[in-house]
Amino acid sequence: MLFRSSAVSADELARVSGWHLQPEGLCREDRCVPFASRDTREVALADVARAIGSPLVHDARHGLWALGAESGGHALASATARDLELPDVDGRPFRLATLRGQKVLLVAWASW
Repeated sequence: MLFRSSAVSADELARVSGWHLQPEGLCREDRCVPFASRDTREVALADVARAIGSPLVHDARHGLWALGAESGGHALASATARDLELPDVDGRPFRLATLRGQKVLLVAWASW
């Protein structure tokens, strides 16, 4: 979920993430988590991330904040992936380590 600021309105938070401010806390579908802020004008994404157990990353170069999927308390300790080698689209070996220092999105898919 991408945002252009580290603090957003409650309406924007709900529209982008599905989490709504309710009297009982921060709620999504039939679940609610405790949440102290009731300010609907500005909600800090760092507070939201802590409440729902999601990583929050800032990309200063592009002026974006990314609120990740819920981790259930198992967020990554680091963003460093181990090196792996896979064939590229032309069948040549490609090592992930050649991209070290760059942001990389890995997409995995399985037919089962």
